[in-house]
Order: sequence, then C-alpha cells, then structure tokens
Amino acid sequence: MDWQAFRVSLSLGLWTVALLVPVGMWAGHVLATRTFRGKAILEAAVAIPLLLPPTVLGFYLLTVFSPRSTLGALFERAAGASLAFSFPGLVLASVFINLPFVIQPIQRAFEAIPADVRDAAACCGLSPWQRFLRIEVPLAWPGTLTAMILTFAHTLGEFGVVLMVGGNLPGETRTLSIAIYDRMQAFDDHSAGIMAAVLLVVAVATLMTTTALTERLVKRRG
Repeated sequence: MDWQAFRVSLSLGLWTVALLVPVGMWAGHVLATRTFRGKAILEAAVAIPLLLPPTVLGFYLLTVFSPRSTLGALFERAAGASLAFSFPGLVLASVFINLPFVIQPIQRAFEAIPADVRDAAACCGLSPWQRFLRIEVPLAWPGTLTAMILTFAHTLGEFGVVLMVGGNLPGETRTLSIAIYDRMQAFDDHSAGIMAAVLLVVAVATLMTTTALTERLVKRRG
C-alpha cells in the first residue's frame, strides 16, 4: 500500500470538496430558483467535464496552467513555482472536473423544495438570505451531502486529468490511482490489487450512500 499516494489522494479530495461546496451551493440555488437568458447554456457548460475525455480536459487545463498563459504566469510570479505539475494546479484541475458532481445534485435538491415553502418563509418576514440559510439549506442537505460524497469519491479515482496536469511527483501529485498504474507497470500485482480494493470499497460505499439519499429526496419530492 502506497500510503504517501493515499495521503495525497485524501488531501486532494478534501481540498476539492471544501472549495467546491460553497460554489455548488450558490450555483445550484441560482440554477434551481431563477430563470434567465443563457441558463441552458450555463447548465450545459457545467456538464462539459462529464462529456469530454479526460485527456482532452487535461490538455486544455495544462494549456491554461502553462507559464505562457495569463493564469500560469500570475501564479508563478506570486508563488515562485509553476502551476502545472504542482499540487495547487492539481486542486484547481480537480475543482473544474468535479463541477457537475457538485452543482447538479445540489440544484436538484433545491428544485425539490416546494415553492410554497419559500412563499411561507417570505410571508413570515424572512429575508432572502435568511430563507436560504434557515429554510432552504437544511431542506437541501441530502443533495449537498450527495454532492460531497460523489466529489470526494470521484477525486480519489480520477486518473487521466490528474496524470496530465499533475504528473507523477511522489508526495505531491502522485495519487492512489496513479500509484496503481505504476505498480501494474512494475508487474507488482499484489500492491496494485490492495490499492484497487481500497478504491473499490470507496466506490461501493459511495453508490450505496448516494442511492439512499436519492430515495430520500424522491420521497420528499413526492
């Protein structure tokens, strides 16, 4: 078992969830409760990481993170290091590819809240911000928890984008999925099997949890 790679994977997953959940709460609420021009285009843009191959996403992200790009140059000037093939770059890439795993479940959770609940809260004198924090966020909690679990599990298992953007730097960008690939390349089936089993357990637990939360959300909507 490559515990160093496991630590990097856990750190990447936790950072991704921490950065994305606030964004997902805001974006999911906007998409669920408002109608505006270009909404369909925005929803399609959020789903792009689900449609494009990881190598294509990795190529474009690597181009954006390059020192020749504006973002890459700004980061290198501020941090004194390249954004590409670094842990911060890996986190940014992970945030982008996990957008649909966060925004879509949260959006569906907010959509499941009946409109009369919001109307009743407004009649009670609650401001939009108070309605959001006191009424909508607690009711949308199953969707938020689903988003967090899906994002964390997907981050642990991501390979293509991680390899292209982060490379394979021990202790910094080598995740568990890349460590499995390395062990298979070295014909170390035993170590690869142990690490693959860990990811399998995470995947099964994720599916069971998200299924239970989805059923709860459907019952609430019904």
